[in-house]
Amino acid sequence: MRRLLRENGLSLAMFGLFGAFLIGQATTGYSVYNHDQSDHHLPGVSFPSYLTSGHFIEAVFENWESEFLQMGAYVVLTIFLRQKGAEESKPLEGEQEVDKEPDPTRAPEDAPGPVKRGGLSLKLYENSLSIALFGLFAISFALHALGGAREYNQEQLEHGSQTVSMLQFVASAQFWFESFQNWQSEFLSVGMLIVLSIFLRQKGSPESKPVEAAYNVTGDP
Repeated sequence: MRRLLRENGLSLAMFGLFGAFLIGQATTGYSVYNHDQSDHHLPGVSFPSYLTSGHFIEAVFENWESEFLQMGAYVVLTIFLRQKGAEESKPLEGEQEVDKEPDPTRAPEDAPGPVKRGGLSLKLYENSLSIALFGLFAISFALHALGGAREYNQEQLEHGSQTVSMLQFVASAQFWFESFQNWQSEFLSVGMLIVLSIFLRQKGSPESKPVEAAYNVTGDP
């Protein structure tokens, strides 16, 4: 158990915090939702019913959507773009180890299976991180649209107005307002991390350059 915690402590901590905050969001959202129902003289719902409501689904997935978009875009953009002085950037000149095309005939014994097989399997594996992130973005985008349409239509019914389809909701200003307000904040936070890491340090963190590194040192010194 101790070895498991030592070898996987970072991911366990991240997923543990994720679970705690998701539970917090669900319980507080449930309270807010039923309070709003009461204000409109409508019956409340059970907690399991709330978890399938548009209110909860929309709130969760509009945030997930922006996170996966930001991470996927960052992974792809760092292939081509550089930032002088940033730890997360590749050096300004020269080919790096991550740029090299793997040779299946010379793959080490412990190389992943797709590397040894080569061909299409290797080509997909070479881009599997960005494919996975953009795939998760697409799923979250669709669920945001589904939950958002459901919530929007409930509000329309409460006010005696006409409901819309999911595609109509996606074409609405409301949907894109919800998306853009999250997307802009994600790219701002990544941009700030990139720029701040040029000048500021955090001892012990691999996200920071060594404390004594010069400002213009780019990538892993």
